Parts: sequence; structure tokens; C-alpha cells
Amino acid sequence: MIPNFTKRIKNKVRSVLLNFKRKYSAFEAQFDDLTHKSALRGFPLRRNERDILNLKGKENGKRIFILGNGPSLNSTDVDLLCGDVSIASNAIFLLFYRKKFRPTYYTIEDYLVAEDRAQEASSYKHGWKIFPNDLKKFIKNDRLTMFINFQRNYQDFPKFSEDFLNSVFWGGTVTYMNLQLAYYLGAKEIYLIGFDHNYSSPALNDKVNGPVITSMTEDINHFDPRYFGSGYRWHDPKVERMEEGYKYAKKFLESKGVKVFNATRGGKLEVFERVDFDSLFQK
Repeated sequence: MIPNFTKRIKNKVRSVLLNFKRKYSAFEAQFDDLTHKSALRGFPLRRNERDILNLKGKENGKRIFILGNGPSLNSTDVDLLCGDVSIASNAIFLLFYRKKFRPTYYTIEDYLVAEDRAQEASSYKHGWKIFPNDLKKFIKNDRLTMFINFQRNYQDFPKFSEDFLNSVFWGGTVTYMNLQLAYYLGAKEIYLIGFDHNYSSPALNDKVNGPVITSMTEDINHFDPRYFGSGYRWHDPKVERMEEGYKYAKKFLESKGVKVFNATRGGKLEVFERVDFDSLFQK
């Protein structure tokens, strides 16, 4: 009798908690929508929206470097970027033990990366951190963190944001989000490095579940074998889709007077005009 009574109590408590969680989530979504609309009208109610508003034109007229995470980073002196504005993403922190470089802005867009690297992303303290709203469940909010209104609309692709506060659009790679950020910051020129744009197929013993791949071996597609090393998950990179996004971004940015250059050492990305990385730092 007692065990059955205890079980009923536990089930009742669980039901109440789940109902509260659903109601709280609905209230939180409504509050997010309210604060977002208020900020768009020039009245930010929270620090989050005030910080995003303050990003607009923050780097106006400057050149901005966006880092990919390809193997070519290992032959690129990223410490030369210490005096420039830069945007880097995902597991870029694996580079820090051997480089002085720290990005001005750090981003994650993919929910697999956010979940698997939640601890590192939450504890990152070297610069501003910018993530989609739907990654709040993985990454802790702190004074350096901003959450944006990110649209994961896979059917309405490609689109490019003219207002980073209003909406930011998915583009098949975190770089697409970073290009939108660079535009919002006021970049005059954007330079890409570490974009090898070339991926080897999953290893024979990697676990493949639809578009999600779980590595069972070291990562050979990025600058560090631990990047998507054993146990880490990643999405099948669709290079053709990335290129479609890059071409659209290039057209949009050039229409706004912003030029994008590829300063990667080697690699297969030919959408953007190439420049020599070292030449950008010659006096």
C-alpha cells in the first residue's frame, strides 16, 4: 500500500513540475518576443538586446578577419591578428595553448557543437560570445554572452540579414552567421582564413545516423585532431550548399560596398578573390 501511495505522489509531483516547465517555457518565449520587439523600436528592456544594439557599427570602417578551422590554420601565423578585429568559432580554443591569438568575437551556430562543447563555450572569457537563442539550453549566460534571433529556416535559403538585432539567417555553416555579424559590425573589408573548404569522408568506424556523424577517430578535417575527435558529433558538411550561401553573401555584401577576400593558404574555396595573407601585414 505504502509503495503504491509513494509512486502516486512521485507521479503527481512529476506531472506538476512538467506542467510548470511547459508554462514557464511558454512565458519565457512570450517575454523574449516582447523584449525583441521593444528593442527593434529602440527601447531595449534587457542587457542582451542593449549589447546587440551596441554592436551595430562598433567596428565601422575596419577590416575584419573571419577564421575557419581548417588544417591551413597550422601554417598561418594567426598571432598577426592580435591587432585586428576577428571572429572565430566552435573549437577555436584548441589553438590557444600554442598561440597568443584570441578572437574579438566568438560564435557557435550548430547545436551539436553547442551541446558537446557547452563547458568550454560557457567558460570562455576572452571576448564577446554570440549564439542563437535556441542554444540557451546548452550555454550559460554571462556578461560576455549575447543570444540572437536566429532563423533556422532551411527552406527559405539563402537570405542575408541587414539587421543583426532583428533576424540572423542560417546558411549551412557558422561562417554564414559570422559574415552577417561582420556586416553588422561595420566591416569595410572581410578576410577569410582557414577555409580549406575540403572535407574527407567519415572514417569506416565512425557512426553515421542520417546527417549526424559521431567520430570514433581523430579529426583530419580541422587544425587539431581533437576538434571533432573521438566521441564528438558533427553534421555532414555540404560544400555545394556552403558555396551557394557564400555566393549570395558575396553578392549582398558587394552591393553594400563591402569586399570579401580569401586569405587562406591553399584550400579549395574560390568564390572570393584571393589575397596573400602575409601581404596584409607588410608595412
